[in-house]
Amino acid sequence: MTNLFDLTGRVAVVTGASTGLGLQMAKAFASQGAKLVLLARRMNLLEENAKAITAEFGVEVLPFACDITSAERVKEAVKATIDRFGRVDILVNNAGTGAVAPAEEISDEQFSNEMNIDLFGTFLCAREFGKEMIKAGYGRIINIASMYGLVGNLIVGSAPYHAAKGGVVNMTRALAAEWGKYGITVNSICPGYFYTDLTTATLDSDYFQAIAKQNIPLGRYGKNGELDSCALFLASPASTYVTGQNIAVDGGYTCV
Repeated sequence: MTNLFDLTGRVAVVTGASTGLGLQMAKAFASQGAKLVLLARRMNLLEENAKAITAEFGVEVLPFACDITSAERVKEAVKATIDRFGRVDILVNNAGTGAVAPAEEISDEQFSNEMNIDLFGTFLCAREFGKEMIKAGYGRIINIASMYGLVGNLIVGSAPYHAAKGGVVNMTRALAAEWGKYGITVNSICPGYFYTDLTTATLDSDYFQAIAKQNIPLGRYGKNGELDSCALFLASPASTYVTGQNIAVDGGYTCV
């Protein structure tokens, strides 16, 4: 049977690939044979990840320090990718941040920073890597939005995050509509809460465990690897007729 998730020969760029979900998705692509470009600001972590991934999966990995809000640096990342691999097939816009505070206490700087990283940074990477995809007549862009780009919440104040991720959701539709004629699909994943090195202590607290049982149909938070299958689907030949979609991977949080 044909492996519809085979990414052998493909080049995948993942932003925010130093830790957490970005690193997990990068490893998932490597497991299916993709060459990788890892982007984030902390080069030391990227270099460590690149060595580990190559050792485990035998694929070529390019680590590149990049602030996704810098047009100059993103353009340099594109050049480095093309110089090294000659192509870019997959882009995962995963890098992001999250301003947390009651809306009435959010500063102008917090709101601006959120929009600059989560929304503008996502567009900037899509625009610059998209230019190469347009030339090639092929591309898979996966924007990592959030379930909070689809709904509000009563757990913690984060209006700027909601606004930015909601923008990512509809920008995904807009880019899919514009770039379909070039053979590029653009979709987003809207994750719920997932366990990572940074979130484990919080999610395991009594407060958040009670929230999971009350508000998530599956009664728990996402585990390591449970986002990977959706990312692989959208990056692979299995999703050739899927574009402009926003897929919630949230244990059912947004369905109730």
